[in-house]
Amino acid sequence: MTKDTRVLYNQTCPICRAEITAYQRRALRDGLPIRFDTMERAADWGLTPDQAARRLHVWHQGQVLSGLAAFRALWQQMPHLRWLARLTGLPGVHFLAERTYDHILAPILYRAHLRRQP
Repeated sequence: MTKDTRVLYNQTCPICRAEITAYQRRALRDGLPIRFDTMERAADWGLTPDQAARRLHVWHQGQVLSGLAAFRALWQQMPHLRWLARLTGLPGVHFLAERTYDHILAPILYRAHLRRQP
């Protein structure tokens, strides 16, 4: 891995793809050192494609983050979303956002991913 922030995402998920496409456009427009990898690169991250499909992963400052921590690291790199990284770092908000992602959003998106598989 490099020192750049890298994002590993599930390109087969329409919701994930739309969100990451927006991040990619903004990163390109702002000249941000963020790279985006699809699940085919999961092994480069030390993950299986199934693990990669379960949640967002971000390589940041030498470590692989997942879930809300991954989103927050990505948002922190994007000037227009730093406010969201700060907001989701507040104790009560962090607790709710992390539980919502871990127990509701990620499982729903993963089950949809499994239904799309042949």
